[in-house]
Amino acid sequence: QVQLVESGGGLVQAGGSLRLSCAASGRTFSSYAMGWFRQAPGKEREVVAAISRRGGDTYTVDSVKGRFTISRDNAKNTAYLQMNSLKPEDTAVYYCAASRTTLLATLRITQSLYDYWGQGAQVTVSS
Repeated sequence: QVQLVESGGGLVQAGGSLRLSCAASGRTFSSYAMGWFRQAPGKEREVVAAISRRGGDTYTVDSVKGRFTISRDNAKNTAYLQMNSLKPEDTAVYYCAASRTTLLATLRITQSLYDYWGQGAQVTVSS
């Protein structure tokens, strides 16, 4: 069992930055590929970024490419999403998720492949 707790959300003006953190319980964090997803009001949840077990492989969706960066620190059992140049359309609840895998280079962008989810962090970008 893995518990995920997001932090770092909040209200920011357009063009600003936030860094989301996802702290995981347990001693097997490095066994999980991690992902960040978001759900805006009235929209379906979508993938934002994903990272492999050791962090050597990453994926970011085109709409945030060049602005958002996913990373992880396995020694701290924490994944991060650095968000720069935020836009009002980035407003959403952001979720981190963990997907257990034996493959070191696996990236998971499909929600159904994730085993554990955090409670979500609200990010609001004002214009």
